[in-house]
Amino acid sequence: MTTTIDLLEEVIVTSRRAYPRLPDLRVIERPGWLQIVTPSIKTGGLNEVIYSRLDEDSADAAIDEAIAMYRDLGLKFRWNAGPGSGPADLGERLERRGLAVSWGRGMARSTEIAGPAGEIVEVDATTVDDYTHVMATGWNADGAALLAQHQHVLAEGRHCLFVAYEGGVPAAAASYAPFERSAFLMGGVVLPSYRGHGLYRALVQARLAHARARGIPLATSHAREATSAPILEKIGFETVCRFPMYFG
Repeated sequence: MTTTIDLLEEVIVTSRRAYPRLPDLRVIERPGWLQIVTPSIKTGGLNEVIYSRLDEDSADAAIDEAIAMYRDLGLKFRWNAGPGSGPADLGERLERRGLAVSWGRGMARSTEIAGPAGEIVEVDATTVDDYTHVMATGWNADGAALLAQHQHVLAEGRHCLFVAYEGGVPAAAASYAPFERSAFLMGGVVLPSYRGHGLYRALVQARLAHARARGIPLATSHAREATSAPILEKIGFETVCRFPMYFG
């Protein structure tokens, strides 16, 4: 039986290692701190303070150093203030520095589910351009930089990428990072013209079925409370915790 402590471990701690190992990605890690910096990704993603448990006295200096690093490189970034973060007023300190807050939920469910309907394929060298097109369009990001990133991810072989088609047109995309006990669902994007057609749900089901076939019993995700969390609830995901994320 999966306990609440086990769920929190998979949702919060295990998922911290879900990032792909890109050639220019820098990992900054020390006790109470995990941060990633990726200069090639300018418009968000892979630039994040993933975990920060700071002392009261040293918090301001560490916050200022991290923010300056991203801003000097011209990078958008995220600061995850999930369970275990500190000090207690971390969020207030980040907001004073101009970061915008958005609430997220750590969610989980069993991977046991019926397979998806629709045209969904696991991405390979023949479909990576379609996957990149959806991601670049959906996130308003540099397609060339993303294509290089996705090609590296495929070569690394750790993440599982999926693209959904409608009428033969690439319309939605998503991925997951497999771990021993859980699959961390990431990056679901549906292009505006295809929203409301069930593609987001189908991509979730495709990833659950894929993970189940690999012997992974649990799926986890960090979902934005205002957008994807309600959809995941309808597919059987339960909220394990709520937490703020800060964007700069």
